[in-house]
Amino acid sequence: MNILWLLTLHQDMIPHMAQDYGFEYELITYKWPTWLHKQKEKQRIIWAYKILFLDVIFPLSLEKVIFVDADQIIRADMGELYDMDIKGRPLAYTPFCDNNKDMDGYRFWRQGFWKEHLRGKPYHISALYVVDLKNFRQTAAGDNLRVVYETLSKDPNSLANLDQFSYILFQICVLFLLFQDLPNYAQHTVPIYSLPQEWLWCESWCGNATKSKAKTIDLCNNPMTKEPKLQLHQSSLLSSLSLSLSVSPNLLTLPQGARRIVSEWPDLDLEARQFTAKILGDEVEVQETPSSPNQPQTSNSDSSSEEDSESKSEL
Repeated sequence: MNILWLLTLHQDMIPHMAQDYGFEYELITYKWPTWLHKQKEKQRIIWAYKILFLDVIFPLSLEKVIFVDADQIIRADMGELYDMDIKGRPLAYTPFCDNNKDMDGYRFWRQGFWKEHLRGKPYHISALYVVDLKNFRQTAAGDNLRVVYETLSKDPNSLANLDQFSYILFQICVLFLLFQDLPNYAQHTVPIYSLPQEWLWCESWCGNATKSKAKTIDLCNNPMTKEPKLQLHQSSLLSSLSLSLSVSPNLLTLPQGARRIVSEWPDLDLEARQFTAKILGDEVEVQETPSSPNQPQTSNSDSSSEEDSESKSEL
């Protein structure tokens, strides 16, 4: 199985993870084509790579790839997703949930341009998706996506220039929306297979009624409450991680929202911190789990909310 991860930790950590968790990995590089309109911001370039060059960055022997967001919690066997018949489509995404009625006013794809453009097709979320590389190449899906991107990205009035568009709708996740919109916009020429809803659950759009059936949980943003996914936790461990791994401190955060949404998060978070501390030779400060997940935590040290790591993450 081949799973494509957007790694936020330093590459020096990967060999240690591979040894301890028993997986194989390879790193790839690909130079942005000179003929294709290039994004100037590093974050936009990273997001572009995850959709624009899938047909050329991987070896021809690779037949399928699963992309999983770094903040996603897996509760199922990913082999089931890998073996799923996606009916000859090059891409498979999960549609946005529609059962949390409190969010109806934020479902922009049900009105205006998107409603007319989609013509009844679902609007999908890009936190998890499957790429059938064989079919992707045979149908020239990569070429089609690049043509659409080139057309939209050069037009300041198009949907590809989503800074103002995203600010009006979400006021967050500008970068996330840019390349999530691309496959949704192009799905009339690059068809998308809609995965069963349980393959991606998020609190904001899905509500708690379907949570028990979720096979993956995504810590997506909530445009209504604007609750940050991650809050910076000041500790000696995070300081040493930031120094040793040369990564931004906002990437080394302890998600308070995740503790409330995902019951297993404290154990997963502790495992990750213990693993990293072992590699660096540091000690882990075990944090106390709040007695009530809905009660705000207080600290003697100043803490501040950080912006969503999806829009700040670095490769």
